[in-house]
Amino acid sequence: MEFVAAHTMAADTSFHGGDLDCGNGLLLLIRRHIDPLPRGGLLEIISTESSVEGDLPAWCRLTANELVSCVKSGVQRSYLVCKGTLAERASGASGVRRVAPSVVAEPADESPPVHSPAPPPLIEPLSVMGIGSWPRPRWLLRALHERLEGRVSEADFHETANDAVRLAVAAQVRAGVDVVTDGEQRRDNYASFVGARLENCQLIPITDLLPYVDDPDKFARELAALDVPAQDIRHPAVFGKVRRQRSLAVHEFEFLRSLTDRPCKVALPGPYLLTRTMWLDCVVDKAYASREELAVDIVQALREELIELLAVGVALVQFDEPVLSEVVFGAPRQQRSFMCGALSERRAPAEELAFARHLLQAVTAGLPRTRIGLHICRGNWSRDERVALAGDYRPLVPFLAELDIGTYFLELATPRAGELSALRDLPADRRVGVGVVNQKLDDVESVDQIVARGEAAIAMFGPERVLLNPDCGFATFADNPIASAEVAEGKLAAIVAASRVLRGQHFG
Repeated sequence: MEFVAAHTMAADTSFHGGDLDCGNGLLLLIRRHIDPLPRGGLLEIISTESSVEGDLPAWCRLTANELVSCVKSGVQRSYLVCKGTLAERASGASGVRRVAPSVVAEPADESPPVHSPAPPPLIEPLSVMGIGSWPRPRWLLRALHERLEGRVSEADFHETANDAVRLAVAAQVRAGVDVVTDGEQRRDNYASFVGARLENCQLIPITDLLPYVDDPDKFARELAALDVPAQDIRHPAVFGKVRRQRSLAVHEFEFLRSLTDRPCKVALPGPYLLTRTMWLDCVVDKAYASREELAVDIVQALREELIELLAVGVALVQFDEPVLSEVVFGAPRQQRSFMCGALSERRAPAEELAFARHLLQAVTAGLPRTRIGLHICRGNWSRDERVALAGDYRPLVPFLAELDIGTYFLELATPRAGELSALRDLPADRRVGVGVVNQKLDDVESVDQIVARGEAAIAMFGPERVLLNPDCGFATFADNPIASAEVAEGKLAAIVAASRVLRGQHFG
């Protein structure tokens, strides 16, 4: 590839792809930015990945687009691509808008962000937000079941879900939160919903797996021992190679941002959680030879989704990995813990944490960590605190420190989470979303209680690093909400009131 000193034509639009290569997300971003252009439109692609020099010309030839010119400044390259040919532009293709050329700046110290057309609003220190889920209205639950049973079309279901999202957003706005979610209203639960959106994956009642296992009696006994009724659990079953052919949550965000101009957060199940959930050792005729092989395709699907969510302007993408606490605290006991679907066998804690770290790093590599979060709790399927796991974060701190993730959303209000001091050694450049209310309790915590918890976190981390949130979602499972909508709104409003006190004390 021959580089020139400067482009002689101005791009109509541009984006920064960071160090993504063509096989790992860059082509998705190119397609997102070039498709809206008219024939003859010019797209500038900024990249720090050297392999793009060879791959992009081949892609242009394959797709009949013209590579116009290439500029190099240090490790940063700028490629100007015409949609179609320059001849079409010269002939006056309609709709082409001409703007000032992009400036090719020196690369930043860390991987540059994937820019959306309008950069998402910043999330300020001591901002308040929910973890993700919100109690669903009864009429939405009926529609959700009808959709799962094939008695309602997807379009009709989404029309109903839109109304539920409007209610969830309105409640959060009334409470005064700084960052909004859609309450996961369209989801059967926080993780298994992907079974309805990934190719070769189907969302089924977990009891339907009995015909596929090599020891049905043993599997039935394990289901009977769960601390959640098995007939109420829907599970993503894999019947072939998993592929992301449509979005997992981008469509949720597109509707959410039509309702609010506040920063928006989208939660996704993490790659370790999905691998543990979707890999069942007991299933015969598996589509994958090992869970590691399955994890490769799960990582690819989540990375594609993450890239697109960042590109469309999501302020923060949160990966949920509650099963990490099962790894370090899940000692053998008579009653098998459901732990949000982690039914497959686990290996030694060190091996499991290394596997989880590898998967998370593969999903997030090269993307802006300031816009990526991780949520960990000890189980949110029951209001009975006795059935959830207990233990402080000390065994997980080294693991967290090694992740290229900017914010940890942690369960801390419940005594089961142990002492805040266990988090003392977290990296100083990471934020901590501090759980300051327990979503399992009907009583709304007082503002003074929340302020005290916030002050303890500020003393540990400094006010710039602290965000405020509940311990977990208010309705992780659609059919089993932990709180009512009234209690959920009251708890968020109390956190907002406490945040105002803390901001006044620390930022004037």
